[in-house]
Order: sequence, then C-alpha cells, then structure tokens
Amino acid sequence: MCGAIFLEGIDVAMLNVALPSIRADLGLSTGMLSGVVSAYVLGYGGFMLLGGRAADLLGRRRMFLLWLGVFLVFSGLGGFANEGWILLVARFVTGVAAAFMTPAGLSLITTTFPEGRQRNRALLIYAGTAAGGFALGLVIGGLLTAFGWRWVFFAPVLMSAAILLAALPLLKEPTGHRPTARGFDVAGAVSITGAMMLLVYGVVRLEHPADGWPLTVTAFAGGLALLSAFVAVERRAANPLVRLSIFRSGALVRANLMAALLTASFFGFQFLVTLYLQELRGWSTIQTGLALLAAAADVVLAPTLTPWLVNRYGNAKVVLTGLLSGVLAYALFLNVGLDWAYAAMLPSMLLIGLMFAFVYGPLTIVATDGIAEHEQGLAGGLINSSFQFGAALGLSAVTAVNVAALGAATGPEAGLTALRTALVAPVTATLLGAVIAAVGLHRARARARAEHRVPAGV
Repeated sequence: MCGAIFLEGIDVAMLNVALPSIRADLGLSTGMLSGVVSAYVLGYGGFMLLGGRAADLLGRRRMFLLWLGVFLVFSGLGGFANEGWILLVARFVTGVAAAFMTPAGLSLITTTFPEGRQRNRALLIYAGTAAGGFALGLVIGGLLTAFGWRWVFFAPVLMSAAILLAALPLLKEPTGHRPTARGFDVAGAVSITGAMMLLVYGVVRLEHPADGWPLTVTAFAGGLALLSAFVAVERRAANPLVRLSIFRSGALVRANLMAALLTASFFGFQFLVTLYLQELRGWSTIQTGLALLAAAADVVLAPTLTPWLVNRYGNAKVVLTGLLSGVLAYALFLNVGLDWAYAAMLPSMLLIGLMFAFVYGPLTIVATDGIAEHEQGLAGGLINSSFQFGAALGLSAVTAVNVAALGAATGPEAGLTALRTALVAPVTATLLGAVIAAVGLHRARARARAEHRVPAGV
C-alpha cells in the first residue's frame, strides 16, 4: 500500500518537472501543456468518491489490483506519446486509475489493522510515504528528464509492475462484511462524478480568471446543479452511493476541510517557490528539487515522532501544532528577497516538513475513525477527494493572484512583488485550517468535560 501511494505521489511530481522538456520536444501550446496537468486532476478528482464506494461494494483487493494495472498501461502510453492528445488521454485515464486505486489501498489498511494504536501507526507510515513520494519526485524527475522526458512515464511503469507482482500473492481481502452491489446507485454515481469533474474544472480555470470567464461560471454552476441533484437522489435511493448521514460527524467534516486547506497551502507554496527559484533566480530543476527536499522531513518524522505524540496528546493537539508550524513557515517566506541564500529558506522548508508530519497522517486517522468497516472506502474517497480538490484550488488561487498582481509589469522586482502578494494565499489557507483545528479541540474538551460530569448510564 505504501508503495502504491508513493507511486502516485512521485508520478505527479516527476511530470511537473518534465513539462518544459515535453513542450519543447512535442511543440505543445501553453493551453495543451496546461491540459496535460488538468486532465490528471479531472480524472482523479472527478472519480475519487465513486472509486472509494466501488472498493466497498466490489472488493478492495480487486479494485486495487485492477486499477493498478490500468495505471501501469496508461503511464506507459504517455511515454510513447508523440502528440498532445495522446498525452491528454493517458493522463486522464491515469488519474481515473489513481482515483479508484488510492481509496481502495487506504481502506485495505483501515480494515486490516484494528482501530487504535496499530492502525494509527500504519496510517502515519502510509501518510509519510505519500508526502515523501512527492518530495523525492521533484529530484528524481529532474534527473530522469536529463536523460529524456519519456523516462518520467516509463519509471512509474517499472514501479507499478513491481508493486503489482508483489501484491498478487501478498495482498488479501479483509474478512469482513461487504455490502452487495445489488441495486447499485447509477444515478448517484453519474451525478457525483459529473459534479466533481465540473467543479474541479472550474477551479482549474480560475488560474486565468479573465480567460473565458463565462465558461468558468458555467462549469461551477453545472457542478453545483449536479451536486444538488446528487443530494436529492441520495435522499431517495434505496441503496445510496453515499450515506448522507455520514456528514453528521463533525470530526469527519472538519478533517476534510483541513485536508483541503493543507494541500491548498502546500501546492500553492510549492508552485510559487518553483517560480521564484527557476524564473527569478535561474536555478535548475535539479537544484529546485533539492531545495524542496528538506520539506520531506516528514518521511522520517511521520513514522517515528508523530505516533508517540498522537498517543500522548491526541490527534487534535498534534494537528493544531502542525498547522501553526505551517503558518509560521509560509509567513517567514513573505519577506523573500532576490538575494536570499538557501540558509534563509531552510527554516520554512523544515517547518513545512513538520507540518506534514503532524497533519497529513492524523487527519487521515480522524477521517476514518469510527466509520463502519463497510464504508471505509467511502471515507477514504472523501479524504482523498479533499486532498486533491485542495491541491487544485491552491494552485489556481496563487496563480490567479500572482497574475493579477503582476499585471503588465516585467522584471525581477515586479515578479518578486507579485510572488510576495500570492504568498498571502498559503498563509491564509493554513491559518483557516488552524482555526478549524482549534474549534475542534475546544469542542472535544467541552464534550470530555460534559461526559465527566454526567454519571454513567444517564
């Protein structure tokens, strides 16, 4: 499972580094190049909820193995692409495959390990591996692109094959009750998938708000209309795709909101730092990847320090501490200059690693704790949808602010000013996440005090 989530993270990161080389070789327009990235996001974000529920209904091991195979095939197709449309198809289907594979893998962990310390430790190791895949992908992508951008697609094929060969004999379906697929909610599946795809597409278009804004508004309106239709369908369905009462859990809702804000802040920040280092400072892709490598400190901290802190202080306090670390990390970067040495950037990178170690895993724990075994895939789909939607929103937000602040100005100083303005978005997102965490912690304390005062049985 850790190998699969590492594969998903490294695949996305390596492609981002290789985009300039792909454009130069295939002669792609800026719109087509942006579409290569957006196609994956649309497939991933659009099908994630359906993928999570399919794992519950059709079998977690079956869904994991099937879609890992699809991931392998279409990643290879991308490596052989000689036209832009082939890349678009390959990345869209790869995103769909990840949308089915990822919640299946997460629910295999949550249904294999009993709730409590054992599951918490497994999830924290899993989360640390996921973040490590993205951080290492930036470096590995730079190295592979030096040999040829097609290796950015072929390397995941080799990894997928190794994971698939290991999973076939080793992976077992948990022996628990699984609801039958009889009466599958087709209307719910179609409406929620359409809604998620339109909403994600609208968010992606926000990167350039002045470029065809009627289409952006239409995408959001259509997405919200389909979301309303989905809610209406689920209320009447005999076998709903998503049991709406699951959202009565305040902890689950807060965890998903914080998940979206966490990835919105990080992906937005990572994009801005890449612009700063490569366009304003002239650093290479390999140097940029190495500069961001310190943010992967959670690979070490998540499986070692975080479990001890969670067991001692609880998820809520650890998450709040992590988000406050993120606020400080991004705030320290607000004063970035054109002559900054890497030593001045390092504290922010290390604090970001601390944030991910303290937030990513514990949020996954909170989002899946107390959920019935037959709905673990759904819970996994929800939290991963939040992570993915937040990433798309963060990228769009910082891009829109950066473009608006830059205007028609040119030159390094103008670029730096625009970048500083856009950095307010990651700071704001993380601060909102910290507020939500503080509210959750306050409610948990109030609930604990109330339970302590009320005699047993009352």
